[in-house]
Amino acid sequence: MNDTTPIAFFIFNRPDLTKIIFRTISNARPSRLLVIADGPRKNIPEDLENCEASREVITHVDWKCEVLTNYSEVNLGLKERISSGLNWVFDNCDEAIILEDDCLPNQSFFKYCEQLLEFYRNEDQIMMVSGDNFQFGTKRGNYSYYFSRYFHIWGWATWKRAWQYYDVSMNKWPTLRDTSWLYELFKNKIIVNYWKIIFDDVYNGKINSWAYQWFFSGLVLKGLAVMPNVNLVSNLGFDTRATHTKNSKQLLANIKTEKMIFPLQHPKELTQNYEADIYSHYKLNENRIMRRIYKRLIGKFQLIMKTKIFRKIRPK
Repeated sequence: MNDTTPIAFFIFNRPDLTKIIFRTISNARPSRLLVIADGPRKNIPEDLENCEASREVITHVDWKCEVLTNYSEVNLGLKERISSGLNWVFDNCDEAIILEDDCLPNQSFFKYCEQLLEFYRNEDQIMMVSGDNFQFGTKRGNYSYYFSRYFHIWGWATWKRAWQYYDVSMNKWPTLRDTSWLYELFKNKIIVNYWKIIFDDVYNGKINSWAYQWFFSGLVLKGLAVMPNVNLVSNLGFDTRATHTKNSKQLLANIKTEKMIFPLQHPKELTQNYEADIYSHYKLNENRIMRRIYKRLIGKFQLIMKTKIFRKIRPK
């Protein structure tokens, strides 16, 4: 692996998974390893021991490597820890490969990221390189990868030039919300309405996320992500310890990885694959949005019922 490609590794309180992902990183032998860790939660007694055990794994670097650490002694939470951690990474690097402690890459993932970081280094429209493929066996085109509006972040890479546009507060959302901007990108009213609900909830603090803001930042610039035509990363973190991915039977849990074939075959045009994006949207998000709509309807119904009961018992 090229000795100029840094790897950013996010860890927390899962030393078992940290060891597995660290072993894969050690096989890649990067010359720079940037490690970001959140602190223990006050109300979870076992967090202190588990956070310390996760950080201890990093002390076993046994190859020539500059190790930089950004460890928080207090718990910042997912949104603030990831976003502030990536800000720190790109204060120190012009580009990086990024892994969390539950994202297990195929070993070819590192070479794939490295080559594409170089290939698209000066192409502003390309904002990230993803290791995820959620097409479940359908190949999109005759090349090693295709282009997407979606920013899948279970193993990915990007440049400082792209990350500089990240806005954790989504300040442009109120202005863009009721324009035709989203429809111009997706050409699908159902998808547009879905993202309006999600972005509203993120903007209003109802969803604790950093990743939706990254996706939003890319959409604002009409940016594209590189998506491999084979899945290069498996998420091992679908269990009760996860913040969002708690269901181990979920469609995306522990997807098998494949080896990327080299040399890479590059698409001739920088064009979004609409068919792939529509497929992955409905495959991944249809049930999720129905659950959110259902919860909203139930909430409104309960509020109406409470109001009716209050009116009945209120003295005249």
